[in-house]
Amino acid sequence: MHRPQLHYTFDRELPGHTGRIRNSLIDLLYAVQTSGSISGASRTLDLSYRHVWGELKRWENELGNELLVWEKGQSARLSEFGNKLLWAERQVQARLSPQIETLQADLARAFALAFDDQVHVLTLMASHDDALSALRQFAAAEHALQLDIRFTGSVDAIRALNEGRCVMAGFHTLSQPVTGSIAQTTYKPLLKPGLHKIIGFAKRTQGLMVPQGNPLGFTSLADVVRKRAVYVNRALGTGTRVLLDDLLAEEGLLPHDLVGYDQAEPSHLAVAHAVASGQAMTGMGIEAAARARGLDFVPLVVEDYHLVCLKSALNEPAVQALCAVLQSTLWHEELRKLPGYQLDTTPVSGQVLSLRQTLPWWQFRT
Repeated sequence: MHRPQLHYTFDRELPGHTGRIRNSLIDLLYAVQTSGSISGASRTLDLSYRHVWGELKRWENELGNELLVWEKGQSARLSEFGNKLLWAERQVQARLSPQIETLQADLARAFALAFDDQVHVLTLMASHDDALSALRQFAAAEHALQLDIRFTGSVDAIRALNEGRCVMAGFHTLSQPVTGSIAQTTYKPLLKPGLHKIIGFAKRTQGLMVPQGNPLGFTSLADVVRKRAVYVNRALGTGTRVLLDDLLAEEGLLPHDLVGYDQAEPSHLAVAHAVASGQAMTGMGIEAAARARGLDFVPLVVEDYHLVCLKSALNEPAVQALCAVLQSTLWHEELRKLPGYQLDTTPVSGQVLSLRQTLPWWQFRT
């Protein structure tokens, strides 16, 4: 069984050219049929007789069927199988031409960005965040900046940055992170002063997502532990799980004091869905995710969402474009519309910062 595969190439735009999916064998067969001979096909396609002959024989071996019929004293003509191939191709082109033209137009629009010097693309791996999703749409619409964002855990995002798999990473910590915290143990080995630079982004509130009316009256993680309520966690390596462990430690609680600590979901929205569907009574996340699922929200902490890149990337056009977007008044207005977010004014959003300015873990005694 031979399965068709789709391919595309880049050609200079020709007047009156319409999109179609092309195949070299079909082009050969059509040329033989219309010209009446291999020599005529070679002239039509501007190829050598030897090349056309060789390709037809190669395809016969590949497909296991004769493509040409030879009769003494006559030029080669298409076999029944060859004619059926041409017929099938005409049927497909006739039925799918609207979809093919749409696909070609979509490809053309996407690849047009690669040839536009005014457009920049920035690859970013980051902890899941609604403000980043909003920034992606805003930057593309208002500033010709395409953010290629892939959401993953904070730890994996920074590792991807260090391994060269992205230009920028996103992670989050408490606005006043504590020296000796789990956050320090987690992030300090991954970030190096002089090598990495932080770009201010936003402040956001994290808290408990609860059913409407907060029926169990949660005000803290201690309440969740005391009432033995089922909790839904974030996956290992995510910034929210690191934050949870730090908050539990501050209250003198152990991770497995929470019923359901090992039940993990991949995103804030997935946690909100688990609570909304009754699989758990609460879980920690951002307010925007809670509101999107019709849940109430109990704020616990304000944290900084950081963007980090290598110092060597600061002068790249895409990074410069991102900083300009983050500093724009229009973006500030968009950010304020999101529940649970506020503009990062200290440091200013879009400002380039050193690790020592932002985090306390490299404050050495002089």
